[in-house]
Amino acid sequence: MLVLLLLAFIVLAGRAVYLQGLNNDFLRQKGEARYSRVVELSANRGMVADRHGEPLAISTPVESLWISPEDVEATPQQLRELAKLLNLSTAAVSEKLKSQERNFVFLKRQISPELAARVMNLKIPGLFQQREYRRYYPAGEVMAHLVGFTGVDNVGQEGLELAYQNWLTGKPGSRRVIKDRLGHIIEDAGSIRAPQEGRDLTLSIDAKLQYLAYRELKAAVEANKAKGGALVVIDAVNGEVLALVNQPDFNPNNRGKLTGAQTRNRTLTDTFEPGSTLKPFTVALALESGKYRPQTLVGTAAGQLTIGRATIRDAHANGDLTVAQIIQKSSNVGAAKIALDMPAEKMWKMFDSVGFGAQPKTGFPGEALGKLRPYKSWKP
Repeated sequence: MLVLLLLAFIVLAGRAVYLQGLNNDFLRQKGEARYSRVVELSANRGMVADRHGEPLAISTPVESLWISPEDVEATPQQLRELAKLLNLSTAAVSEKLKSQERNFVFLKRQISPELAARVMNLKIPGLFQQREYRRYYPAGEVMAHLVGFTGVDNVGQEGLELAYQNWLTGKPGSRRVIKDRLGHIIEDAGSIRAPQEGRDLTLSIDAKLQYLAYRELKAAVEANKAKGGALVVIDAVNGEVLALVNQPDFNPNNRGKLTGAQTRNRTLTDTFEPGSTLKPFTVALALESGKYRPQTLVGTAAGQLTIGRATIRDAHANGDLTVAQIIQKSSNVGAAKIALDMPAEKMWKMFDSVGFGAQPKTGFPGEALGKLRPYKSWKP
């Protein structure tokens, strides 16, 4: 028996000498694997601003909590306090701790630095915190459909946040650190890769006009008990969009009960009959043909015109109107008579040349393609 104990002692001593003296790289690698961590350094997403530099989307620093399940050592009381602080059930926390095959599990993301500090004060080994950024939208509902929003990973999901994802997003960096059993960084091993900040985006939107458009549209929808509405303000000189709003709206800072109807950007994803906006184009073609001049009279009679089974009406009977007056009074009958006097093929080519039936090419996600039917299928 004594011989066996002696042999066992010799084997253990030999193993210790081998590991500590001849093969200490093995022990060092095991130690580093357990306490050496590559910490991600979050990159700040670019700011979205209006034409005057007013912030419309900014990133605020927040903390995310994560655990290394195999390193967590917590008493039942600590787990209860942890769950209470994070507004989680104890069962939910325990379930995350079961992920022993993983050494990185998010416990809760994007919480305030103050709350993170209270959690870290529990001093639970294997519990760590990580700096991230959360998007904040100062204008709230007013800019919601235009700017859109990002998800928990700071990736654009709607609006310009999605359309300009590659422009706005930065590239995270990383650094290697040594942490003790309580998750405290005790040595900074140096930066591996520095983060690259995202680029800022300046819009043609005027925040003041946007607010006025939002207020008036919301009042009109409520007054008329409408299901929804849209309003766009465009600079007639250069075509820049100065305001773009929709109803119903939503708060991009609180999306707990968000519905598809709320996020729907009707101005770009829906198709609308152009209505009276076609009249200037029709008149422009008529003037260009030489058959009409601004002073040319067109009879609108009693303010109605029957074509087949359809009757076109004006709001008021205007009798004879000049071409200029047809535009001024937005006469449906006058514009229809001029259109009927124009060759269908020439009208189609004119509408096509100015962009009717084409995609707006705003770069906005989900924008609708217009419809311009072949002129041979037109019916009076």
